[in-house]
Amino acid sequence: MKNLHGKFIAASLLLTSLFLSPLQTHAESRGTVLHEYRIGIMAHDTDINLWGAAPSEQGIDFNGELIFTPEWEVLGGIARPNLGMSINSAGDTSYIYSGGLWEYQWKNGVFFDAAVGLSANNESGKDLGSAVLLRLALEVGYNLSECNRMSLMMDHISNANTADPNPGIDNIGIRFGHLF
Repeated sequence: MKNLHGKFIAASLLLTSLFLSPLQTHAESRGTVLHEYRIGIMAHDTDINLWGAAPSEQGIDFNGELIFTPEWEVLGGIARPNLGMSINSAGDTSYIYSGGLWEYQWKNGVFFDAAVGLSANNESGKDLGSAVLLRLALEVGYNLSECNRMSLMMDHISNANTADPNPGIDNIGIRFGHLF
């Protein structure tokens, strides 16, 4: 399992670096592709029990996420595409994810995000029923300055009862964001 975890991390980092290289060049020339990056640390497989799953994995997750343009105004907020990864420190389930997030920003600097998308995991630790899972996330934070923000985030991955078993994993943590 440890060897599989190492290969998953290596593949995730390679894909991210390959993906970021053209984005960096494009963003420098146009200034419009990358809206924000967020990095953080999360408690892994917590006993939040929103979905009734019992925690069984260990460690912490190191999380990184890119939020892109274009953006769309939806229900008073802004929707944008995202791409991220969570790497588990104990060799348990790690995953990459992509989808979209909707953000509402108050004038006092507080913001709220709701995200939905798909994730691909290394099927380590828990039997999650599938290597491709649904990902849901909620985040609330505060803009520290024009470009920097802090937030609390909870995310959930599971197969949404499309396969058996469906224990899911709930993570909660803190993240730093930098806006471009």
